[in-house]
Amino acid sequence: MVSAAVLSLMAAAQAQSNHRSEEGTRILALDNSWNRALESKDIKALDMLLAETLVSVDIDGSMQSKSAFLASIKAPDYHPPAQAVTEQSSVEVYGDSAVVVGIFRTSGVDKGKKWMNRERFVDTWAKIDGTWKCVATITVLIANPNTK
Repeated sequence: MVSAAVLSLMAAAQAQSNHRSEEGTRILALDNSWNRALESKDIKALDMLLAETLVSVDIDGSMQSKSAFLASIKAPDYHPPAQAVTEQSSVEVYGDSAVVVGIFRTSGVDKGKKWMNRERFVDTWAKIDGTWKCVATITVLIANPNTK
């Protein structure tokens, strides 16, 4: 009797772990699609990924709302990165919320000058009306040890 209860609890825990793993995979895919949307200035895709209440903290410490963030991407003087690559990321799912932590590298050309950044990010996702949306993001520039 006790062993049946233990096995039942173990099966439930495994099912919960598998669900959390599936949700984590889904969230990482959404986080990666954000990079693709930035590269192509796809405002519609970004709009779908970001919560209306988004708070974005950029590498310079500035904060933007969703509407300000989207407007900055839409602006004619915004030059999207030629490449945005996630070097590493991990996700922890907490029910209807999740936190993605990672490092991504961006590179491009602005006013004829090539640039490359490595940035650490923390994205907080929440399931809103059954759909995962990013509600907060912070990005910190990783200093290049070769430029010191």
